[in-house]
Amino acid sequence: MCRQPQIHLKEEPEAHSRACLAITMEDKRVTHTARAILRLWNTGLFAFIWFYYYNKYVFDTYKIPGGLFSVLTFFIVYTAICSVYKAFRIASTNIGEIVFSQFISFAAGDLFLYVESILIYNQYVSFLPGLVIVILQLLGTIVIVTAAKRYFMVHVEPQSTMIIYGKIHTLKETMDFEERLLEKYRHLFHTEFIAVESIDRDTFLERADKCSTVILYDTTPENRLRFMKTCLDLRKNFYFTPQLDDVLLSGCEPKHLLDTPLMKYEYVYNSRRKQLVKRLMDVIFSILFIVLLSPVMLVTAICILVEDGRPVLFRQKRYTKDKEVFSIFKFRSMVKDAEKNGTTPSTANDPRVTKVGRVIRKYRIDEIPQFFNVLRGEMSFVGPRPESVDMVEHYMQKLPEWRFRMVVKAGLTGYAQVFGKYNTSAEDKLLLDLMYIENQSTLQDFKIALLTIRTMFQPERTEAFSDAKSREINQSIREKQKQKEEDIV
Repeated sequence: MCRQPQIHLKEEPEAHSRACLAITMEDKRVTHTARAILRLWNTGLFAFIWFYYYNKYVFDTYKIPGGLFSVLTFFIVYTAICSVYKAFRIASTNIGEIVFSQFISFAAGDLFLYVESILIYNQYVSFLPGLVIVILQLLGTIVIVTAAKRYFMVHVEPQSTMIIYGKIHTLKETMDFEERLLEKYRHLFHTEFIAVESIDRDTFLERADKCSTVILYDTTPENRLRFMKTCLDLRKNFYFTPQLDDVLLSGCEPKHLLDTPLMKYEYVYNSRRKQLVKRLMDVIFSILFIVLLSPVMLVTAICILVEDGRPVLFRQKRYTKDKEVFSIFKFRSMVKDAEKNGTTPSTANDPRVTKVGRVIRKYRIDEIPQFFNVLRGEMSFVGPRPESVDMVEHYMQKLPEWRFRMVVKAGLTGYAQVFGKYNTSAEDKLLLDLMYIENQSTLQDFKIALLTIRTMFQPERTEAFSDAKSREINQSIREKQKQKEEDIV
């Protein structure tokens, strides 16, 4: 069950490996050059305006060392935020996303130093020179990123790729996976072969020699290990979809009790110190955002009242830590009786969504009242997004491991929200959230909070369920409810 390309020129394995290495080196050269130019451009412009205008307000003496320290501070802030946003990934990220990530990064550095100048000078300092520099930084970034991306697309060939899929999938499902991959990364991957995991060793070796990359898509653990060993022997790039045990292993630490290696699961999410720090941050920032966003909440409430009357808020029973049920608050974005027929996931162009609802959903304004849930201790800023009671019971019918998401408090934002979509499958949501749970830290929470800002401006993140999938979930939930009623009778 292999799909071959229509045209394929056979190469000797060593020659093919050298060609793959050359492509990889060219890829890195383009990325490193673009990174250096972006850093030089954005830091250089900041340095110019700082020494030309702002430095005199901050340093009366030691102006040169002080100015250099300020430029270094900008560079550190800019580079740190770029690191969180992966803002230098020219190869694997589209132009718009790179530019937006760069903009947030250098604008944060500019703003930080501007506020510093006001605080030190203790008087108002004009923001106009800084604004001009921000505009120049943005324009230059657009030009640099666009030029680098176009050069990459023309001069760097996509990696010849073989996809090996597990027997739990059909060929059509695997081709759907391939389509989703190539839709976004066609410039990185070119599929040469698709084969089921039962492919014999000789055939795999023959086809692997003609590829630089192997993707293992939901293969069994035994077969995955077999393919991985072969890829290591052949020095091939390889990707694989993780299983639940792979993610749980990330929560383990090596213990050298004997000369036999041992791994111990650490329950990192139960750390009392981490929980206290997390709760303190939740209280401080929930109060801060409630105050700052109160005008937005007032305007939103008025708009909802004008269009569709009361109630302004939507309340729904959802699960949080240890399967505790709480009422989540959201601005109502649907008509009043939207769930009269039971829980039904939202679909594209859902007729139940109001005009105001479409706007507040697009920019996640409907989620703002959940800061009150955070303040009350029912949710945290970062954690797995809480699902409705009906949806959790639906998921757990086919995926009992879903319960592992509920060992921590539900979150206003989470790992699955910044790296997944609204309609991401339950299996993938579980794995994404467990990646956070097993590696959570204050730094990780800070990174996810920053990434959430970018996610708010990515419409594809709110991609809805298909009509068929929504009906399927609704039907399953209604059947479950009917069964419960019959059991009571």
